[in-house]
Amino acid sequence: MLFEKLARRLGDGLRDATVAVWGLAFKAETDDVRESPALVLVEQLLAAGARVRVQRSGGPRVRASVPGGSGDVRQECLRRRGRGSRARDSSTEWLEYRNPDFERIKRALTRPLIVDGRNLYDPQRMARLGFIYESIGRPVACVSS
Repeated sequence: MLFEKLARRLGDGLRDATVAVWGLAFKAETDDVRESPALVLVEQLLAAGARVRVQRSGGPRVRASVPGGSGDVRQECLRRRGRGSRARDSSTEWLEYRNPDFERIKRALTRPLIVDGRNLYDPQRMARLGFIYESIGRPVACVSS
C-alpha cells in the first residue's frame, strides 16, 4: 500500500529517485526488523529502480535483511533526515519520529511528500506546513493552491 502511494505520486520519477524510509523496526523502540513491512517497501522501491535511505533505527541488521543486500540502500543518522530525497516514509512509531523538525525535513526533501504508514501526524497540520501528506485510511492532505 505504501509503495503504491509513493509510485502514484512520483510516477516515472520513481526510477532513480531517492526515498528516505524512517523506521525499519516493526515495533517502536526495538531494533527487531523481522517481518517488518518497511522491508517489503524497501524491496519494492529497489525493484522499481529507486535509491533508498534508511534511518539507522534498524542498526546493522538492515543490510542483511534486504534480500541479497543489493540495490542502493544506505543508512543515515536521523540528523540528516533524508537530505536530497524526493519523498519520505514513516514506517514505525519510534518516539524520535513523533515530533520531528518539519521545517528541516521540508528543506531536505526535493519534493515535500510524506507517506505515513503509521498515521503519526495530523493531515491538516501537514498541509498547513506545506507537505503533500498521505497516510492510511484518511484523506490526502495537500498544500492549498
